[in-house]
Parts: sequence; structure tokens; C-alpha cells
Amino acid sequence: MRADARRNYERLVEQARVAFAEFGVDASLDEIARRAGVASGTLYRHFPTRLDLIEVVLGGQVAELVARGRALLAAGGDAGDALATWLRAALTHALTYRGLAAAVMNSAGNSAAAWHAEMFEVGTALVDRARASGAVGADVAGGDVLRLVGAVAWAVRDVEDGDVRAGRMLEIVLKGL
Repeated sequence: MRADARRNYERLVEQARVAFAEFGVDASLDEIARRAGVASGTLYRHFPTRLDLIEVVLGGQVAELVARGRALLAAGGDAGDALATWLRAALTHALTYRGLAAAVMNSAGNSAAAWHAEMFEVGTALVDRARASGAVGADVAGGDVLRLVGAVAWAVRDVEDGDVRAGRMLEIVLKGL
């Protein structure tokens, strides 16, 4: 890719990330192009469909979340704090990009299964480490904890001050672990 095309691509992805977080899956593609400082045709050359753009944005966000979890695992330190830090980041991700994940999961040939597996791998490793250190109960399973985080995000999807409530609900989950 030429340098100018790469810059346009990166600006489009960044503006899409912002717009999807702000307006959800139905954010205006023309507005994304305008914010990126390119013509709509440039957006469509890079991303022929809305789903193509959603997959790139969501894939990047999932990769950042997984990398953060792996960094917390590698850093050592307090296993309970590492788990809580990552679960808060996972909840923020779920609240911010929930409409995008649903769009990708409902498409054929999507990457959602691989992303899901990576997130569960990292999350389970963090739970296992916290369990081994005694920071969480011996019967706590990683998959259950991650599903609880998803349930918290789902429970506040149409609630005023949902982010605040979700944070409080996650703190209850963390105390229960």
C-alpha cells in the first residue's frame, strides 16, 4: 500500500472506531469518511461493505484487549488486581462495542469465533492465576467470570447511566469472586 493510502486507511479506521463507539453500528459511513478527511469513494475502496470496516475496528479493539491481558499475565504482580484490571477493560470493551460484535457474529464467515476464543483464553488464564494465588475462590471458573461480565454489559444496554451501573455491578461480581 502506498504511504498516502496507508495514512487514509489508518485515519478511516481511527475515525470509524470513534464513530462506532459514539453512534453504534449504524454510524454514518459518509461521516466517518468526512472526519477522516477523505472522500466516501476512498472509504469504499478500502472497505467495500460496512461489515468490512466493522470487522477491522472490532478486530483491533479485541487485539488490544487480549494484548493487555497478556501483558498483565507477563508482569506478575498481584493476581487479583490483574484480573480486576482486565475485567474492567473487558467490560468497557463490551459496553463500547456491543453493537459491532452483534453485527459481526450475525455475518457469515466472520472472525468473531477466533476473537472470542482469544479473549476466553486470556481471561481464563487470569482467573486461573488469581485462583492459584488465593485471590478468588477455588471453584471460580474463567468462562463463568467472562460470561458474567457479558451479562453485566447486556443488563445495562438500555439503561440511563448504564456505564456507571455496569461498573457498580462488576464491583459486586469482583467482591463475590
